[in-house]
Amino acid sequence: MTEIPATEFAKNFGRYKELAQREPIAITSHGRTSGYFISEFEYREYMRLKERARRAYHISELPEETVAALENAHMDPAHDHLSPPPRADGL
Repeated sequence: MTEIPATEFAKNFGRYKELAQREPIAITSHGRTSGYFISEFEYREYMRLKERARRAYHISELPEETVAALENAHMDPAHDHLSPPPRADGL
């Protein structure tokens, strides 16, 4: 990956626009990476992967349809052996 200072990137945008079609470019400011310049293909791939990422919710944020699905879910009887045995006190 090519790494260049922001001032160089600004001065030679056309050059780096073409280079970004082949590889991501890290843009730095004061020695620290402040962003990346990538091709449209790479951006679309990133967005596709981001959409597929798992999402975690606090229980209060769960969508209603997810709550309903969980309430109505039943384990396949083939997996009954995974459940703990019933307690003697009925709890």
